[in-house]
Amino acid sequence: MRSPKRASAAQHFRVEIEKAQAAGVSRDDMRLHLTLNDVNALKRDRSLPLADISFSGGTMRYLGVDIVQGGVSESALHHPGGQTAIDAD
Repeated sequence: MRSPKRASAAQHFRVEIEKAQAAGVSRDDMRLHLTLNDVNALKRDRSLPLADISFSGGTMRYLGVDIVQGGVSESALHHPGGQTAIDAD
């Protein structure tokens, strides 16, 4: 029996970013702390529009949210209202 496929990091965090923004959190106040696997998956995801990922001033951003790369065992969105994590693969 196959285990259910988890949503991609891009799909999961798109929803979480939109929920946090709907709750009044500015994207400038959010940080995505991603595993290196999830960072690489975002970079390779051909289904993402080019406008969703940017590299400027030495910072990678997804949907306008700064990404902190590596140093975590599971990826998480951090913001003043809390934290939402996704299990590392």
